[in-house]
Amino acid sequence: MMDERGFPPRGSAALPRVMGLRDVVLFNIAAIVGLRWLTTAAQFGPASLILWLLALLIFFLPSAAAVRELTDIEPGAGGIYRWVSRAFGPWHGFLAGWGYWVNNLLYFPSLLVATAAIAAYAGGPGAVHLQDDRLFVGGVSLAGLWLAVGLNVVGLRVGKWLQNLGGYGTWLPALILVLLAGWSLVTRGSATSFTATRLLPARFDFELVNFFATMTFAFAGLELAPSLGGEIRDAAATVRRGVVFSGLAVVAMYLLGTAAILVALPAGLVSITNGMPQAIAGLVAGLGARSLAPLAAIVAILLVLGNIGGVGAWLAGSARLPFAAGVDQVLPEAFGRVHPRWQTPYVALLVQGVLATIFVIAGLAGATVRDAYVALTSTTIVLYFVPYLYLFGAYLRLRRQRTLGTATAGWLGLSAVALSIALSLVPPAVAHPLVFEVKVIGGTVVFLGIGVVLAARGVRERTASSAVRG
Repeated sequence: MMDERGFPPRGSAALPRVMGLRDVVLFNIAAIVGLRWLTTAAQFGPASLILWLLALLIFFLPSAAAVRELTDIEPGAGGIYRWVSRAFGPWHGFLAGWGYWVNNLLYFPSLLVATAAIAAYAGGPGAVHLQDDRLFVGGVSLAGLWLAVGLNVVGLRVGKWLQNLGGYGTWLPALILVLLAGWSLVTRGSATSFTATRLLPARFDFELVNFFATMTFAFAGLELAPSLGGEIRDAAATVRRGVVFSGLAVVAMYLLGTAAILVALPAGLVSITNGMPQAIAGLVAGLGARSLAPLAAIVAILLVLGNIGGVGAWLAGSARLPFAAGVDQVLPEAFGRVHPRWQTPYVALLVQGVLATIFVIAGLAGATVRDAYVALTSTTIVLYFVPYLYLFGAYLRLRRQRTLGTATAGWLGLSAVALSIALSLVPPAVAHPLVFEVKVIGGTVVFLGIGVVLAARGVRERTASSAVRG
């Protein structure tokens, strides 16, 4: 039910429950798995496989335990905003939700830039050069962004199919890559040697430590689906099962996919933005199977669908945070408005779309496509992991079983997040390290500062409003 202004009753999500277990599993795959991380990882050779396992143990497994527990305790819409508010109060809840929401304004451009580079590959060899054309990259990025915004405004009943397509567009290319690599390994051998000595990093430098933070970030996202808790049927049980099924798929795709790319290409030849179709093309050429030549373009198209589905998933999930804050009157009430026809938090979605558009344009200004991608990714990681500090803190405070195992999971996850934030501030190999630092540190400070001001204002106004009603 909504009042005459289009606002839901306070504390109620007022959004239809349209997602089942399959939707949640595909949503998690679309949101978490970035096949572009395979190419980032492959640049460091076989040692990246050990680093994937390290990130799995110190971050992914603890985050799965925390999300399952917190969803059981508080399964309603808002996810991390609700959990942190319950654990530490509305000020901290808003600040965690703000950091989570804002990081997506930077995450969308980095994901869309990678999508546009892959889309160039789908046009065949004559179009590959467009991956470095900022006009092409910007146009494709904005088209993908507003497709995702439009479908989610129409409703999650429709929008979830974009996320589901994103899930299929993620695991199908991974499967094709792994099968081709297996075929190539048996018939031609590997382009990369997987000896025991190569499983350890050949060098320990700034680029490597920054890369490990990216690998940890690649495993993040299990907390996103619970943001849609008010729209998931039997939310607590469905999210619990979804975490298990999608978690197994995520781990398999990252480990097997990275190994497959290294079978296809030497580490030094892997493109950071376009390595996946590049690896497919290399495998097909090496196998001499002319009938499989179109596979690289097909995989590129699937990857575009997968990435746009990922944008749709993050739009849908993160928009529920300002929506929940609007319902609670911590943000202006307009954010809590529900569309009278489509039953969606359309104000939160549209505001997010407009701001993400600005950041797509700003991110491409005055930088190469690669440097823009790297700076956006590092800033996103820092902003994203600040709310994760709160998430593990909320888990440690609210967990129902006070055992050594739950304490270890919470503190291990908290330590991994703090380490990842520190590592993300180390500049990798970019043309202008000082510009990189200014963008990452300056952007983080400005956005979190705005969040602190808004949190104080929102909580103050909510308290005053409650006092008047009392």
